[in-house]
Order: sequence, then structure tokens, then C-alpha cells
Amino acid sequence: MLKLALIQHRCGENITNNLAAIAQNIANAAQAGAQLVLLQELHNSLYFCQSENSQHFDLAETIPGPSTERLGKLAAQHKIVIVASLFEKRAKGLYHNTAVVLETDGSIAGIYRKMHIPDDPGYYEKYYFTPGDIGFEPITTSLGKLGVLVCWDQWYPEAARLMALKGADILLYPTAIGWDPADSADEQQRQLQAWITIQRSHAIANGLFVAACNRTGFEKDETGQTQGSQFWGNSFICGPQGEIITQANDKDETILYADIDFNRTEKVRRSWPYLRDRRIDAYENLAKRFID
Repeated sequence: MLKLALIQHRCGENITNNLAAIAQNIANAAQAGAQLVLLQELHNSLYFCQSENSQHFDLAETIPGPSTERLGKLAAQHKIVIVASLFEKRAKGLYHNTAVVLETDGSIAGIYRKMHIPDDPGYYEKYYFTPGDIGFEPITTSLGKLGVLVCWDQWYPEAARLMALKGADILLYPTAIGWDPADSADEQQRQLQAWITIQRSHAIANGLFVAACNRTGFEKDETGQTQGSQFWGNSFICGPQGEIITQANDKDETILYADIDFNRTEKVRRSWPYLRDRRIDAYENLAKRFID
């Protein structure tokens, strides 16, 4: 049995304060018995991708670097595994949106570079991030094989399936997604429910636990071109049949906990043997952009 914790919180302009809050939340989670802690996407700073601003590249850092050193020390201190989300500076002019897994001894167990990069009003990530080039590879840790994906990846069943086919024990999604305050309440709810539903479907289709850790709070658009983003929180953990185990609301900073039994994957897959019945002989067209 594994105890998982998700830390949902607001981010402010003061990065030092953000880092201190993250460290305190990690300590609180560890004290409560968490063995695996999932942080939200780009947790060190405000979500800078609401606009295109070359100065924001100064937020990027190398891996290994200051954040992996700091989080590694916390992982070693508390004897936990931490899944972090960083703005990676790989080389001059080459940047990625990268998840990093820190082992219980503080070492880097592995990284995942975000594969699907959005480019929409308020989410101008293609300006900042080069798509990942190391594929969909679970990261092996002392707690199991972690299928780490990032935010926009969560809309793609192919990403979840490939992680499952490579032996992931759980799917983890650091996330930063919110509402446009200009949208109607009905539209906002449709978006939220779609986000929850697609990830629950990944759990069902693959017989895996799924955890999504999203930020909360309002963050303004520095350009004034939009009304900013109200990050909708609602971090959640669901089981291999899509059942919601625990879920946050859209406003509160909180730590979610769940006990994860990887043996349930075997039990569920015996009853719902989707992997057995896949027609892999008939899926070649999935590698095409569109079938005319």
C-alpha cells in the first residue's frame, strides 16, 4: 500500500515565498505519512505562459540545478519520492516543460519532457517550450514505475496508453489549467467536467490509478489583453475503474491523500481485459495525422 499526496496551492509573484510554502507543504505531507508527493505544474512561479515575454526565459533553470538540489534535499530528509514540474533550460535557447522525479535518497530518478504543447490564448506554451524528445517512458523508483505526464498531455489517450503499455503503475499529471473569467458559468463547468472525465477514462481504459494536481487561485494577464486565468483546482485521485477517491474544490489550498494499492490493477484487468482484446493488427492508421 502506497500513500500518495497531492499539493494544490496558489502561486504568487514572490518566488521565495512560493518555494517556502512548497517546502512546508511537503513536510506536512510527509508528517501525515505520504510516501509519494505530486506537485502542480510549474509550481515555483506564476503561470508565465499567459503572454509571450522573452524576459520570462530567465525563470528557466538547468536539471540538475537549484530546484532539483533543493527538492532532492527535501526528498532525502523526509524519505519520500517527489514529482516536481520545472521550466528546464537544456541549452542556450532550448527550453522544455519538464517533470522531475526525486528519489528517497535525493537523487534524480528520471525526467519527463512534456510532449504535447498547447498554443492558445492565455496558454502560449509553444513560445517557451520545445516538445519533449524522450518519449513516453515511465520512471522507475523505489515505489514503483511512475507514468508522469504533464497537463496538456492529459487530453491524449495515446500518451496514457503508451505509459501503461510500458508498465506504468500509476499515471501522474502535474497541471496548470483554469477558466477564462469571460466565459459563462455553464461553459466553465463544461470545461471542468471534460477535464475530469477524460482523465477518469484513462484510468478505466488502462486499469490504473490516476492523479492530477492542479493549481488554484486567480492570476492576472500582465498584458491586459485577457481577463487573466482563474485556475480551477479540483485536483483529484481516481482508481482503476475511474472511481473518484478524493477531490479538492476550486478555491482552497489543500493536500489530498489517498492509499494506493497497485494490486488492484491486476484485479481490475482480469475483469476488464482491455489489453488482451486490443486489435493491434488494425491500429496502423493511428500513426497518421488524419485519414482522408
